[in-house]
Amino acid sequence: MTSDETIPDTITDRSLLIVDDDRPFLDRLASAMQRRGFEVRQAATTAEAVAAINAHAPAFAVVDMRLDDGNGLDVVAHLNARRPDARSIILTGYGNIATAVTAVKLGALDYLAKPADADEVCAALLARRDAKAEPPENPMSADRVRWEHIQRIYELCDRNVSETARRLNMHRRTLQRILAKRAPR
Repeated sequence: MTSDETIPDTITDRSLLIVDDDRPFLDRLASAMQRRGFEVRQAATTAEAVAAINAHAPAFAVVDMRLDDGNGLDVVAHLNARRPDARSIILTGYGNIATAVTAVKLGALDYLAKPADADEVCAALLARRDAKAEPPENPMSADRVRWEHIQRIYELCDRNVSETARRLNMHRRTLQRILAKRAPR
């Protein structure tokens, strides 16, 4: 989908909720999605997003993973409970497999790493549910695979550092240092 294209005329409900605590990014993405034919509402916090969903559950949602007052996964779960046919995607600068799997289980269609542009977001929102993703041009490095595994166990332990360290047979402080770093390429 190019930037000249808009959402198809066959889609009647064009409501879109964008949730991100980065206000400049939120405003830019909202403006770009309006130009593509969406009726955009914005929220900067989990509480604002839940209130907006309760007022009118949108057909589409773009939700940042980490928000100042909570987790974007909670917003996706709330939207899915209020409107099961809603199409949502998660945007994040802290991508890992565990949270991607959790996001999909909670009802998200896709999981995009920041910086994602409006074309990528629009394509992800409008993609067929059975569409297969293209294989990666550059597969993950061994360091990235290790980091992803640690993140998966961390998520499975409900983000409990001590329990994750015990299960990985790793010192807690070492694990904390790993979790504090950005993902390797």
